[in-house]
Amino acid sequence: MMAALGALLVRDLKLAARVGGSGLLGVVFFLMLVTLIPFALGPDLNLLSRIGPAILWIAAVLATLIGLDRLFQGDEEDGSLDLMRMSHVPLELVVIVKGLAHWLTTGFPLALLSPLFGLLLAQEPDAMLAVMATLMVGTPALTFIGGIGAALTASLPRGGLILGVLVLPLMIPTLIFGVSAAQAAIGGTVPFLTPFLVLAALSLVAIVTGAVASAAALRGGG
Repeated sequence: MMAALGALLVRDLKLAARVGGSGLLGVVFFLMLVTLIPFALGPDLNLLSRIGPAILWIAAVLATLIGLDRLFQGDEEDGSLDLMRMSHVPLELVVIVKGLAHWLTTGFPLALLSPLFGLLLAQEPDAMLAVMATLMVGTPALTFIGGIGAALTASLPRGGLILGVLVLPLMIPTLIFGVSAAQAAIGGTVPFLTPFLVLAALSLVAIVTGAVASAAALRGGG
């Protein structure tokens, strides 16, 4: 079982690393948003510094949607998903591995690069580290919440058009506590640990519920 899951993880990582893969597109989209928003707001460094964590988190939410529609749709089209349904490996574990591959190529790079992008938003070192920590903990929730929508739309020819409408409202609590934790680290009214732990709990709940709900949707679609 572990060998099969490991092979699936390596396969999905290789697919994401190809030209046009979701990983590179997500990082480029993230960079575009973070670069364009300061031009729209103007040269007010105090304003950029104050709302920088929120900008980075919103950009991360939107960048996570890149490639989510292909999380299961490609496997549905080439028949791989039918083999996964019939294999001895629980479909919930398959969903977790595929979600992990998506996070490793999308959420994880965004979290690592967020301090660099924070320089474009006049962020202090403490704020950069806080945003990186919150993105590292919170982006798994975005991936597995998005995975539910990807599973529901896997059999639709243009499922990506409605995927964002389905999952964006469910991502709002993660966005709220991610921004709250980042703001708390740079002088907010609540301790940093309180929203950070809630954010970690949201990710753990999203992994479990996302795996179960996505597996149920994929079985129903078969």
